[in-house]
Amino acid sequence: MDTSKVVISKHIYGHFAEHLGRCVYDGLLRNGTPRKDMIAALRKIRIPNLRWPGGCFADEYHWRNGIGPQDKRPKTVNTTWGMVVEDNSFGTHEFLDLCEQIGAEPYLAGNMGSGTPQEMADWIEYMNYGGISTLTNLRSRNGHPNQYGVSWWGVGNESWGCGGDMTPEHYSNLYKQYANFCKSYPGVPRLKKIVSGANADDYRWTEVVMKNIPIHLMWGLSLHYYTWLTGNWPPTGGSTNFPKSEYTTAMRQAWRMDEIVTKHSAIMDQYDPLKNIALVVDEWGIWVKQEPDQGLLYQQNSLRDALLAALTLNIFNNHADRVRGANLAQVANVIHSIVLTSGDSMLLTPTYHVFDLYKVHQDSRHILVKYTSPSYVHEKDTIACLSVSASRDSIGHIHVSLVNMDVEKSLDVSIPISGRTISGQIITSPKVTDHNTFGDPDKVVIKPFNGFLKQEKTVQVLLPPKSIVVLEARDGVVLTSNSIAPESNSTQINKAVIKNKQ
Repeated sequence: MDTSKVVISKHIYGHFAEHLGRCVYDGLLRNGTPRKDMIAALRKIRIPNLRWPGGCFADEYHWRNGIGPQDKRPKTVNTTWGMVVEDNSFGTHEFLDLCEQIGAEPYLAGNMGSGTPQEMADWIEYMNYGGISTLTNLRSRNGHPNQYGVSWWGVGNESWGCGGDMTPEHYSNLYKQYANFCKSYPGVPRLKKIVSGANADDYRWTEVVMKNIPIHLMWGLSLHYYTWLTGNWPPTGGSTNFPKSEYTTAMRQAWRMDEIVTKHSAIMDQYDPLKNIALVVDEWGIWVKQEPDQGLLYQQNSLRDALLAALTLNIFNNHADRVRGANLAQVANVIHSIVLTSGDSMLLTPTYHVFDLYKVHQDSRHILVKYTSPSYVHEKDTIACLSVSASRDSIGHIHVSLVNMDVEKSLDVSIPISGRTISGQIITSPKVTDHNTFGDPDKVVIKPFNGFLKQEKTVQVLLPPKSIVVLEARDGVVLTSNSIAPESNSTQINKAVIKNKQ
């Protein structure tokens, strides 16, 4: 282990809200107003940014439909998700006000699919210009005389698919046109213009857009990757009732995020060796078949999904030199949610508790970690069962996050750190299918962890099976010591060593 100069951006811990199923109107809102319990929950995990209005919905969304008196707003059809009526009662002002209440930076996805450069430019002026114009006068009449200052701005979404079925060559040219008219206004932060990036391992898309779009025209490049159990639509697999083979398949595919980020980053390095352009993984998560009678793309959330989220966040932390933004899909009641709702009741999922546990990494200095991992084998699937990331916060405390994906064996880990005091917290449960319900909301939660021994030059940790642990070393020190080779597996305990970065 060694402290690097890279800071883990808090924006890696962002979330995503789309007009899809019960995410917005029965998730973020209840009877048309923001849920106080939701606001409190999101503030607790220090949500840094919230992406809206999509997703695929963004490329059919026309912002003027969502301003002005709510009872006078037009009713449109959400042709992307379910052919349901969209009453546009949650629009620009409602979204930005919600972001202010939860303390999150708004991340807007602009309509490049069915919109125009003028429409996008007008939306930015409406929100960000501080002077007098027809659009700012309209903003004032709608209740907000001061400029908002929205800086995160996606220029299109999934332009290779639902955002227009474009080629990367066509998108690159169109992006330059749109980006040229997306203006930064005085008195507010400059726009962070984000290119609509690749679908998973489409490396050619990244190659073309990085080659064709000048660096000064973009702040970031997006990437979307979902863990699907098969490559077919609709997604398959259960959210809480799944065999061990589905678990290992999910984890193997989740590990692919590291490979995908590494390869896209390598392409970006060819055109941006100083790493000025951020890689923004603004849609990720596990996507299985929806459950009946709960809304479109609703799925429960199990310990498996928490393990997958912790693994993915470790990957992002360890690529923090390039990954400077990410958004779990989605925040409530859709796909890999951190919150589920039922009427007036709200439920925190196991994945929510991962974000609560990992918030210590936000804006902390990354610590390089070198380690070896035993394998977990089931039938034809073999996965590395240990995932680690580490950071040092602004007051000198070291945090090490560890994931043991082996569902049967504990994992013995040696970590070369010391500190005034060592403490730990854990997320685990007897079964990897365990999940929180409205009848049992605390089945999978954060609990104190004491399964470690502080020694002279190491902390010895016994990670239980299927567990997520974060250790805190107050006034922490990374110790120098000889590397120790991992011991062979026993019947109950695997061995792993986190080594010093040489």
